[in-house]
Amino acid sequence: MPNLKDLKNRIASVKSTRKITKAMQMVAAAKLRRAQDAAEASRPYTERFNAVMAGLAASVGGSDSAPKLLSGTGSDQVQLLIVMTAERGLCGGFNGNIAKLAKIHAQKLLAAGKTVKVFTVGKKGRDAIKRDLASHFIGHVDMTDVKRVGYANAQGIAKDVLGRFDAGEFDVATIFFSRFENVVTQHPTAQQIIPAKFKMADDAEATLYDYEPGEEEILADLLPRGVATAMFSALLENAASEQGARMSAMDNATRNAGDMIDKLTIEYNRSRQAVITNELIEIISGAEAL
Repeated sequence: MPNLKDLKNRIASVKSTRKITKAMQMVAAAKLRRAQDAAEASRPYTERFNAVMAGLAASVGGSDSAPKLLSGTGSDQVQLLIVMTAERGLCGGFNGNIAKLAKIHAQKLLAAGKTVKVFTVGKKGRDAIKRDLASHFIGHVDMTDVKRVGYANAQGIAKDVLGRFDAGEFDVATIFFSRFENVVTQHPTAQQIIPAKFKMADDAEATLYDYEPGEEEILADLLPRGVATAMFSALLENAASEQGARMSAMDNATRNAGDMIDKLTIEYNRSRQAVITNELIEIISGAEAL
């Protein structure tokens, strides 16, 4: 049984931990507001962009002149998995859930005889996946110094990936990220970006457009931007999901620390009461002996 000094030190330690988790929760809450606004503001543009691209892709169809980013290489043997996670931990299952989804996808591809290559964005995803897929790594983007995600960050990643595609290093590319819903709910998501797949919005109007120049030329120019747009949207969704997960995790940690302090305080008071009782018994016994 721990003595009074040990209990007192442990209570002080847990109180210090509670202060830290509470401060981290407040910081995450402040960052979440900005990240959530950025993610939600990007969604209408992304949806409308995809709707326009879906219309263009449908008009081109299976034409031999269709851009390679749309039609693909004609094979799906080499698969590139782009895993986007955070640079920091202490955000619950945010990083682990994305890494788990990517590893399950990779295992299915390997079981089907496909070649898997892994490209990571964020240190935590790299650390989680390297334990099982270290031999499949081909690249990593460190965003430790990035304070606020911008389109330029997505463009840099997209340029690297498109360069690898043009060099024939892979046939299909899929990004893994977490789509933000609210503070307690984030959905790990897999989205194929090469060859591009565009889904028409449910409420999109069936409008016909005449394009100048032709659809193939427009697609050839817009498809690389589409890859960068998908990357940017994923980074924004990840940023909001990370802060939401961290806020929820630190709130739970603060509550748990408070419960532990209450239990330790009760144990301390009981131990102190036992010590005082023993001292009183010794005094009384000594007095009676006299």
